[in-house]
Amino acid sequence: MTLMRRPMGRQADVTRVIRELTGVVDAIVVGGGDGSINAVLEGALAARLPLGILPLGTANDLARTLGIPPDPVAAAGIIQAGYLRQIDLGRVNGHLFANVASLGLSVELTRRLTGALKRRWGRLGYPIAAAQALIHAKPFLAEVRCGQRSERMSVRQIAVGNGVFYGGGMSVYEAAQIDDGCLDFYSLEAHRRWWLLPVLPFLRGGRQRGLPGVRAFCTLDPIHVRTEPPLPINTDGEITTMTPAVFEVLPRALAVFTPAPSAPETFTDPEPVRAPSWRRF
Repeated sequence: MTLMRRPMGRQADVTRVIRELTGVVDAIVVGGGDGSINAVLEGALAARLPLGILPLGTANDLARTLGIPPDPVAAAGIIQAGYLRQIDLGRVNGHLFANVASLGLSVELTRRLTGALKRRWGRLGYPIAAAQALIHAKPFLAEVRCGQRSERMSVRQIAVGNGVFYGGGMSVYEAAQIDDGCLDFYSLEAHRRWWLLPVLPFLRGGRQRGLPGVRAFCTLDPIHVRTEPPLPINTDGEITTMTPAVFEVLPRALAVFTPAPSAPETFTDPEPVRAPSWRRF
């Protein structure tokens, strides 16, 4: 095995380097967190190269979703073993994401989760930043359209998930899979900000469906979101685009080195909701 090392820079530079290596290398290996992984998605997808992950970040949500251990030596062993899993990718306004794209509360959290906070507190920085975000995040008006349905809502948070985990271990939906061909949507209504505190434990397990003030559905179809005013969108922990936005899924678009299944997998057809049933509780 021969390794070629390249430092991480701007996403455009990373994509250019990966394209230059097409036909030269057999795989891309990223040592870093979810933001570093996100930076190589466009290049890896364009070059049709498999992706290996050494989880060296703070949250490592994609690694957690895929069952890749946090120990870099063990993670390197998974790459060497050579088992590949095809995973879905999400895309919003042309920007790819593996875990989640979101707006509102999560963007405020991203702004407050500084490098200094993560270095000092590690994963504990997430709940600290979340508490600060709760104080400062403002409600906004959104129009959400999917299939033939459209609804206006006043919310503090909208999240569209492709993977299972995000934000240091939270989940968009407890039954989500990263290869089910679906997007998982949820929104949190704009009640008093402290109303969200008892919801947070349910977000950790993706069990927020059915709670008061939560709308949620899964779909194969694109999701269109407009907001008043236009708002920034966070993709895998980085602010990359603005509303209005179109969210879509790219089924099984990327091959990733993961642990081999311990037993033969039994595949069942997912049950996405093409015309989402808007649930308001």
